[in-house]
Amino acid sequence: MLHGKTIVLGITGGIAAYKAAALCSKLTQAGATVHVIMTKGATQFISELTLQTLSRQPVYTDTFDERDPSVVSHIHLADSADLFLIAPATANIIAKMAYGLADDMLSTSLLATTAPIMVAPAMNVHMYAHPAVQQNMNTLRERGVFMVEPGEGLLACGYVGKGRLAEPEYIVEQVERFFADGSRGDRLSNVVGALQEQQKPLTGRAVIVTAGGTVERIDPVRYITNDSSGKMGFAVAAAARDMGATVTLIAGQTQVEPPEGVHLVRVESTQDMYDAVLELFPTADVVVKAAAVADYKPVIRAEQKMKKTADRLMLELERNPDILATLGKQKQQQVLIGFAAETNDVERYAMDKLRRKNCDLIVANDVSRDDAGFRTDNNEVQIYDRNGLVESIALTSKSAIAHRIMELAIERIVQEVQAVE
Repeated sequence: MLHGKTIVLGITGGIAAYKAAALCSKLTQAGATVHVIMTKGATQFISELTLQTLSRQPVYTDTFDERDPSVVSHIHLADSADLFLIAPATANIIAKMAYGLADDMLSTSLLATTAPIMVAPAMNVHMYAHPAVQQNMNTLRERGVFMVEPGEGLLACGYVGKGRLAEPEYIVEQVERFFADGSRGDRLSNVVGALQEQQKPLTGRAVIVTAGGTVERIDPVRYITNDSSGKMGFAVAAAARDMGATVTLIAGQTQVEPPEGVHLVRVESTQDMYDAVLELFPTADVVVKAAAVADYKPVIRAEQKMKKTADRLMLELERNPDILATLGKQKQQQVLIGFAAETNDVERYAMDKLRRKNCDLIVANDVSRDDAGFRTDNNEVQIYDRNGLVESIALTSKSAIAHRIMELAIERIVQEVQAVE
């Protein structure tokens, strides 16, 4: 989504400025051209050299530091941007934007741009809750500025509450989502209307998502698992959350940070995941089983570390409970979506799995590819229902695929409601 896009990243003076380095790096790696504008306060927390190295572009801090005589820097940046992203955004810059102040490079550029603006606030919990700050943010929302909600947790000041900068991975997801739904020249309010101002289509719905790989212990230090990173499941959970659902994310072994704003349940084995899913299943509206579970487990699990005593070791395995098949037998009005990670004959195996396990949809992909599937940020999938291929999605971000999966789930919910009526 970000190839060929120009993003101006504004960094303001808060301790969360250190996260802007990771954000800048991820945006650049995703293909965006990133121009960084730092406030004087931001330079107290992170150096210009760091951001210059990560963005591979000059970093701007002074309105009067004109480096190219053929252009006026803040106007040139304002005109060239496909998106202005302020992260972290302090209460100070939010107030400046609300009142139209322009006393530094960043605030001046923001007044000059006609590009969409996305703001990720970060501040003390009491500052964030202050009526003046809330009013300023509401003013910006009314103008079409998209607010990336801060997270809750332990803040640098020692307080616990809302005000922590959203994780860089989540901010990048929001940027990708914007470019998937909008285009340069459109006001961001068009996307905001779809994402946060209109009624969210999954509001009041409960969604369960499984993610990651399960672990089957051989002994206390050895186990059987697979290459699942959890990225696809986490993307689905984030998409469901964005659409208003109450999301329970049941995750095994993963390699990335889970999305914020969901209820996270950590499990280890397939049996653990089975128990967790079955407990919540009766109250769920949608279940997306994106986890890569171990089909087999050792018959005997050693209580102590096994010692090397022979040239060969025979390991006897037995079947694990089949979570998806059990859900398929028990489901009533729930929309059940499974995944099929295959290395050959993808369509044949996917359709067979869908029918045997009574899924509404199955998302199939070829995990033998190097550029898609396990461990990557992208995927290429085919989505099937009982009638065959529903949609083929070419190589794109897992976030974009996740949103499409949830849109298809919503269509099934609507069909169920209409059938009852």
